Amino acid sequence: MSFNSLGLSEALLKAISKKGYTTPSPIQQKAIPPILQGKDVLASAQTGTGKTAGFTLPLLHILSNNPKAKYRPIRALILTPTRELAAQVYANVREYSAFLNLRSTVIFGGVNQKPQVATIREGIDILVATPGRLIDLENQGLLSLKRIEILVLDEADRMLDMGFLRDIERIMKLMPSKRQNLMFSATFSKDIRKLANGILNHPVQVETTPENSTVDAISQKVYRVAKGLKTNLIIKLISDDNWKQVLVFTRTKHGANKLCKKMVSANITAAAIHGNKSQGARTKALAGFKNGRVRVLVATDIAARGLDIPLLPHVINFELPNISEDYVHRIGRTGRAGASGEAISLVSADETTYLRDIEKLVGMKLPVEIVEGFEPDPNASTEPIKQGQNRSRNSRNNKRNSNPNRNNSKRRPSRNNNTGSNDIRN
Repeated sequence: MSFNSLGLSEALLKAISKKGYTTPSPIQQKAIPPILQGKDVLASAQTGTGKTAGFTLPLLHILSNNPKAKYRPIRALILTPTRELAAQVYANVREYSAFLNLRSTVIFGGVNQKPQVATIREGIDILVATPGRLIDLENQGLLSLKRIEILVLDEADRMLDMGFLRDIERIMKLMPSKRQNLMFSATFSKDIRKLANGILNHPVQVETTPENSTVDAISQKVYRVAKGLKTNLIIKLISDDNWKQVLVFTRTKHGANKLCKKMVSANITAAAIHGNKSQGARTKALAGFKNGRVRVLVATDIAARGLDIPLLPHVINFELPNISEDYVHRIGRTGRAGASGEAISLVSADETTYLRDIEKLVGMKLPVEIVEGFEPDPNASTEPIKQGQNRSRNSRNNKRNSNPNRNNSKRRPSRNNNTGSNDIRN
């Protein structure tokens, strides 16, 4: 099947050809036709499957066939859970609409709202947004969703994981009830189906792979290692094999910062990306990683959502996620668009349960290796860490509180800042 057979306009086919694509991916083949027919769609697709084009292309086709020449109200809203994903989706919208008379923009927190508002006032057809900034600007009367014709919820499962349900419900009330709704999610969990039932109208359900399945092109491996030796092991793996581009996942922001410092001390250029980093710092870190100035990008799960890094060869789980589905999202950063990739997990004794749950989810036993000098501790407990992130935060708070000479008042304004400028969800 070719893109020509999907019924897309010549302008869109020209843009697709310019990007070098000739054959639509399975999710595009299945999702584009019903969207063009004006139907609501509930689609399950993993990262790296081309899902963004799966809703962007038909959305642009529909809007361009019914232009609003004089006044441009916001006609299509694409909601994403994170800033990075919003920026990536917007980049795709811009590329595919290169030969169309359509205007678009993206809004998210962590940056000055004035340029965003100025663009909206000039008139746009398509808005890509994160919920926090969207609601903020609507509350200020700076944008209106009363003319929305198409709503897209991208990575709806992550929306729920990040606690956006109330925001989504609030946004729904700001739009006309008669509209086309498209929901894309990596899983069809009970919560996702419940959300879909409240938003979608007799949707066409699209699935391209078994739920939560991993990309076949990804080589997966586990290194069993003592917890205290993980840092030295990951440095050895990266250094010995001279890996040039490695995405590393940690469970906490503090852990990301700590590991990043250790990498730099070992003469490995590294940068951390997480919710406590400013938008400018995150953008700079990602740009450095893509252009090769930074060899290792250390990230938390939420921060890595939406990262589109072409031909990323290596993903390392410095710590396994306690939610099995997050493992699939993590390793899905590599092996994209048909390319091969390698996913390595450093597993200590207290992560044994997490590993077992992941193997059950992906339906395979992951091969295990042990590096001499980095053997696992035979006496370590296999009990999983309980609320590791909270415990880590509490321990840091206790250290701060136990120091009578520490001036906590200097920290208070930023900790109680209600603007959410460093909240990755905005």
